[in-house]
Amino acid sequence: MKQKDIKNLTEDDLMENLAQQENALAKLRMNHAVSPLENPKQITETKRTVARLKTEKRKRELNSQAK
Repeated sequence: MKQKDIKNLTEDDLMENLAQQENALAKLRMNHAVSPLENPKQITETKRTVARLKTEKRKRELNSQAK
């Protein structure tokens, strides 16, 4: 998910996407530990998406505190 898509999400959608991506990351890591994934780059992409979502969440928290 790209940053411009994340900026357009509502607060509820942001939290829902974050939870989904964190679950997906945990599943990918578990599956990779058991048997190697065909595309291990999925883990990296999912980690980056989680980081983008967390960054946007934090940015919104700081903006709401500043107002």
